[in-house]
Amino acid sequence: MSESIGPEVGEDEVIAFTRIRRLIAERMVQSKAISPHTLMAKEIDYESVEQVRRTHGSQFRAEEGYGLSYLSFAACATVQALVEFPHLNASVVDDALVVHRPINLGIAVELEKGGLVVAVVSNAKELGLREMARRIRDLAERARAGRLGMEDISGGTFTITNTGPFGTLMTGAIINQPEVATLATDGVTRRPVVVESTVGVESIVIRTVGVATINFDHRAVDGAYVARFLGRLGAILNERNWADEL
Repeated sequence: MSESIGPEVGEDEVIAFTRIRRLIAERMVQSKAISPHTLMAKEIDYESVEQVRRTHGSQFRAEEGYGLSYLSFAACATVQALVEFPHLNASVVDDALVVHRPINLGIAVELEKGGLVVAVVSNAKELGLREMARRIRDLAERARAGRLGMEDISGGTFTITNTGPFGTLMTGAIINQPEVATLATDGVTRRPVVVESTVGVESIVIRTVGVATINFDHRAVDGAYVARFLGRLGAILNERNWADEL
């Protein structure tokens, strides 16, 4: 926690930045100075994911000791979408785009004493849903215990920040340099939506929905490319056979 650095100034309290807070501040200012940030958001239908969680969640918890989070599904879907949209798994170097072949997925983890760290799921293309959940859980626990090594926080190529557990609607995360995009997965909730049947009949039903928000470096890609990426992300979350990965 931050500590007071002296007497109050009038009615205000002066609190010194901790070392990690100073480091975060420096990196955030640097990122905004380097990259022209552009925000884009898309509502995501999580109904297929929710059905898998309801059907298999209890067994998963019994076997693994923790719940099957939306983040694990979103991480797997993001990796699959990045394979198809590789210019978001990249860095800008001078006047060129360096597209990374491995997908090393950064996961922002809030620390118990304040601040955050981006822990990296290396070679994420190799992971199914269960193994992704295990890796994210392990990294988060070790991050909060202060037991991450340099190999756990280095080499990221794309980052996800998950504010969904706090019920957020839309998060404009700052890009984690030298990457070109950061995806935020916001709150998932049940609410009425209009759906259209295969024959064009509309009806109001209760669905599980949330918002995926991405901040991207406009030097690297244009909006249409990112819009297609978000559309593909939503399709994967709905269409992938998640039950087979459990």
